[in-house]
Amino acid sequence: MTVEGILCAQNGPIRAVLAAVHQRIGTQKFNAWFKSGTCVTLEKEVVKVGAANPFIAGWIESHFADDLAEATRSVTGRRGRVTVTVDPALSGQFRRRQLDLQATLVNRGTSGTARQAPAPSSRMRYKFEDFVTGSTNRLAYSAATAVAQSPKAPFNPLFIHGTCGVGKTHLLQAICSAVAKNNRNGKKTAWKYLTAEQFTNEFVRGIRQKTTETFRKTYRRLDILVIDDVHFLAAKKATQEEFLHTFNTIRDADKQIVMASDAHPRMLGRLTEQLISRFLSGMVVRIDPPDRDTRVRILQRLAGRMKTSAPQDVLDYIALHIHGSVRELEGALVKLAALADLAGEPITLDLARRVLADHLVRTDSAVTLGEIETAVSAFFGITPADIHSSRRTQTVSLARAVAMFLTRRHTRMSYPEIGRFTGKNHSSVVLAVQRVEKMLDENRTCRWMTPAGPKNMPAKKLIDMLADQIGKKPKR
Repeated sequence: MTVEGILCAQNGPIRAVLAAVHQRIGTQKFNAWFKSGTCVTLEKEVVKVGAANPFIAGWIESHFADDLAEATRSVTGRRGRVTVTVDPALSGQFRRRQLDLQATLVNRGTSGTARQAPAPSSRMRYKFEDFVTGSTNRLAYSAATAVAQSPKAPFNPLFIHGTCGVGKTHLLQAICSAVAKNNRNGKKTAWKYLTAEQFTNEFVRGIRQKTTETFRKTYRRLDILVIDDVHFLAAKKATQEEFLHTFNTIRDADKQIVMASDAHPRMLGRLTEQLISRFLSGMVVRIDPPDRDTRVRILQRLAGRMKTSAPQDVLDYIALHIHGSVRELEGALVKLAALADLAGEPITLDLARRVLADHLVRTDSAVTLGEIETAVSAFFGITPADIHSSRRTQTVSLARAVAMFLTRRHTRMSYPEIGRFTGKNHSSVVLAVQRVEKMLDENRTCRWMTPAGPKNMPAKKLIDMLADQIGKKPKR
């Protein structure tokens, strides 16, 4: 049996957990996110989810972590701790129908037309003391702590952006955790944390149930409003207008707004200029993937939390070869610890080299592709699920071609590998890359549609902007 087969072998308890998840979320969502392309295991009340790409990993972590934890409670009697990591070995298992279903559910979820997002939670998972700082995130950390410690921070709003898994949500929830702690000590501050998706769905529900006044009072009287995944407001014209009024009311009252997004405000497609100008009026700070020293300290923290005895040379080896998100660092450590346990061996550098060699190369490629898809989809105002789908609108087709071109230019992935990760065949990737190359060679202009009408930009400028967004120096 392969390594992946051993880790994905579903024993009685995990089958029961998955059955409970199925019952909680329904057949449609279960088939879209868990039927294939994911690997779920249960080890000592820790639910470990491997996902085919960073987008799916992030979506499961954001939307189904509580369902997985509670399903574990129903089976084992204790609420499970959920870890979600990227496992590129799972790529290529999707059928087009499943990819299209994911895209449909994501777009429905962000428009509030079919699925109600879970209610905003008052229980925050993250705290400042658990955040590992380094050169790439220290400014964002300092800004977040300043907001949490002072009722009138020197910047408002605070807008944090960066690719998936670099700590944006951690900082946002840490602010709320600190405020909640102060509240328990007698200092009352009205705060709320939620995603832009949840804000959208609550607004739509308020319109349908004729409770918009209650909705507005709830949000416009807050001392601190914390909104995650702001890029999901893209193309939601009515919600953007409502959020603009909420934003103005809170800031005019000298109260605080904190936001996070996958991209810089200027790189968010389909947002109104009014919102963009307000996002830029405060402090905009970027978090980049952790540097090597920070990755080592993150791994030390993870090993301690997992109660895993990993020698320092093993942690140094993982940190040297994985340059992406915390999620990918955790994935490598989880895989190594699981296989060492199965084999009854201690964790050694030799074991790490044997077990993780292929995993590290594939994960590095997958993470880079995930960063590219995140940046491209945010720029065009679509979702990564749209890129993976079979949709062929002008905007989606251009975004898909640009993502494939950037992946081919800035990663070591071959055409077949790119196709496997995006759910396309080899020839589709070749044609998409050639399409963009031709546009660059002929100095053509890219054109796409937005709710406000058509947009256009020289192909070279567009490619250079996106290359800079993903931290790659534009090629001349």
